Amino acid sequence: MNFPHPLMAPVVELALQAGEAILPFWRTGTAVTAKSDDSPVTAADLAAHHLILAGLTALDPSIPVLSEEDANIAQNVRASWQRWWLVDPLDGTKEFISGSEEFTVNIALIEQGRVVFGVVSMPTNGRFYVGGTGLGAWRGDKDGEPSPIQVREVPPAGASFTVVASRRHSSPEQERLLAGLSASLGELELANIGSSLKFCLLAEGAADCYPRLAPTSQWDTAAAQGVLEGAGGEVLELSGEPFSYPARESLLNEFFLALPAKAAWREKLLELARS
Repeated sequence: MNFPHPLMAPVVELALQAGEAILPFWRTGTAVTAKSDDSPVTAADLAAHHLILAGLTALDPSIPVLSEEDANIAQNVRASWQRWWLVDPLDGTKEFISGSEEFTVNIALIEQGRVVFGVVSMPTNGRFYVGGTGLGAWRGDKDGEPSPIQVREVPPAGASFTVVASRRHSSPEQERLLAGLSASLGELELANIGSSLKFCLLAEGAADCYPRLAPTSQWDTAAAQGVLEGAGGEVLELSGEPFSYPARESLLNEFFLALPAKAAWREKLLELARS
């Protein structure tokens, strides 16, 4: 398929190759090392990182790369970047270690702090998602023709309002928000899934909202945000401003809300999140 951005197709291929580099380590009891922030890292993370770094550099050596596995880049250096890659070589390392299939490869192109497009691939089945604002969004399978995807503005008839929640991470703020949503919109259905696949559920119209009032890092969200925005969704700060990726000292994200851009309940969600 001819994607609308010239770098989309080669980055999809690179994300799929990274998935192939990860798979030999999956469910093999690979050794786990703790990083300085106590998050886990395995040989699979590093194998994918090196493959992606080499591939992106070959595509365009002028575009710097910020990867979870090479993130010790000074803020003043990053502040000079106008265009860069934001990469999580293996998102959902805890899922990977547990033997779950819910881990992904995430690659996003950022310009001036905003996502241009993102690619999310699933190593275990060769599925991928790609999209960006004004470009569209697609879901595909390796060697298959990608299909366009789009958010849903309301649940289908007879279905509950579906909120995507993290399998491993919540917070008192998030629980209060869910209670408020339930009071406003009726009984909620919770979809628990790991890694950046939470955004992809929204993007393909399988869920309605993903509030995240618990910590994430920039590489956890950027690629899937691109997919969601291409599918007609948006990611907002609690202030209602578009979610972006400035060159802050900390690479931790602020809290955010992911939802269809034209949702009738958008303002209610923001009101609940702020309270």
